[in-house]
Amino acid sequence: MTALRPHAEDQYADELAALAAADDRPRPPGWRMSPHAVVTYLLGDGAKITPKYVGPRRLLEVAVSTLVTDRALLLLGVPGTAKTWVSEHLAAAISGDSTLLVQGTAGTAEEAIRYGWNYARLLAEGPSEAALVASPVMRAMRTGTIARIEELTRMPSDVQDALITVLSEKTLPVPELNTEVPAQRGFNVIATANDRDRGVNDLSSALRRRFNTVVLPLPASADEEVDIVARRVAQLGRSLDLPEVPAAMEEIRRVVTIFRELRSGMTEDGRTKLKSPTGTLSTAEAISVITNGIALSTHFGDGRLRSADVAGGILGAVIKDPVSDDVVWREYLETVVRERADWRDFYRAARDA
Repeated sequence: MTALRPHAEDQYADELAALAAADDRPRPPGWRMSPHAVVTYLLGDGAKITPKYVGPRRLLEVAVSTLVTDRALLLLGVPGTAKTWVSEHLAAAISGDSTLLVQGTAGTAEEAIRYGWNYARLLAEGPSEAALVASPVMRAMRTGTIARIEELTRMPSDVQDALITVLSEKTLPVPELNTEVPAQRGFNVIATANDRDRGVNDLSSALRRRFNTVVLPLPASADEEVDIVARRVAQLGRSLDLPEVPAAMEEIRRVVTIFRELRSGMTEDGRTKLKSPTGTLSTAEAISVITNGIALSTHFGDGRLRSADVAGGILGAVIKDPVSDDVVWREYLETVVRERADWRDFYRAARDA
């Protein structure tokens, strides 16, 4: 069977192997390659290594340098700024394993950070090493690899603080067994968080001090965002067996333009102020809109991506609040989209969606 979404270390195994083989720079203990090679893997080399992230090189250099030290890394940004994507690829390049993952939710328990128990064995045998169920963080400590924690601020505060001992003492006490698990060299934590979604629990000052925070920005220019969307749509299309669609760049640029204008509250030419919707209208949402449009054009159209294929997806991305966002969207349609002569087909499709 073929995995719908292969892990980064599997999907890019050839690139990782080639970089490691040619890497003659110093490698920190437990690392598969040097920090310089890790950054090259993320940003690409213009030849055989494809870019996984489009953004400032210095930003990734700071992030990778953090992981060489005893401080953990917190990737912060609004939804859709590739925090999870960067986290996964950093773990794949450094440790060769991106699967030691804790997904933060409002229901995440402390056991997800520390450890749990096989209760059948616990009742039968009492506390023992065999009855202990190691968390991804504990497994990373034992093997000297990278643990990933997604959406850290969605976890309850008391669960977040279970990390303090791990990050400060580099050990995880197991009082039931009168022992502890010391972190091996190479261990570290990459966490992601955003402060835009509802249900966010702020980090305590004690925990925040143990992270070095790197803020991942939204793409600086429209061209950069178009390039990101085009690359990710192509990758997703191959994994989903969707055919390449002719003239897709025109619709990609249109979607990116709409999202950027509504996010900033201003048209590209700076002449018209706009109301912004309640959603984030991230790059990730633009990728989703285009991918869904390609699926529509492939299975229910003529195979060519058209305005009608993306209009419905944009409507769903923009209108999160059915009252206030609908007003914002209709106003944008009538004051901006309607006045653009080369957008008439999109105006009609969006109006009727």
